[in-house]
Amino acid sequence: MSAREIFNIDMAMGYLAWALCIATYIWPRLRAMDRVEAHRAIATFNSFRFCGLAFLLPGFVGPNLPQGFATPVAYGDLATALLAILALLTVRVRFLFWPLVWAFNLVGLADLLIDTARAVSLDLPSVAGQLGAGYAIPMLYVPALFWTHLLAFWLLLRPERAPAPSAAAPMSLVATEKGI
Repeated sequence: MSAREIFNIDMAMGYLAWALCIATYIWPRLRAMDRVEAHRAIATFNSFRFCGLAFLLPGFVGPNLPQGFATPVAYGDLATALLAILALLTVRVRFLFWPLVWAFNLVGLADLLIDTARAVSLDLPSVAGQLGAGYAIPMLYVPALFWTHLLAFWLLLRPERAPAPSAAAPMSLVATEKGI
């Protein structure tokens, strides 16, 4: 198999595996949470995007990784991480928290889409080995980030309502006064 085929299969499988994981385990819990808590969870996950700076580290990535890919990825991820961290720090100041939640999700999703377009235009799959240890980032972390941004927008755009009951919530076995 060629590097391009392996890259494309790995990326498709990453998106599929995360979609299944999120649909089964994450979305039911986020949907059941208080709106602020759900966005805090998503912001916490995105706060680790500073790891994208590793694309600038010689030795972590190969010397022939296109800088036209590595540099924008690194700084786009850093910007998203900083916005997510600011959202987490301002959770008690709601007039700051909500704009920062919108900002990190807009910047973060735009960054992922632009980076994907850039990877295609630079034919990144043909030099996938130049990603070095960073290969895991677009295969494992990027698909999860993509889906969490979509969930964040779904939560932001839907009307606010009481949290849905969670499948993980304990059921009461206590009988009421009227009996069972």
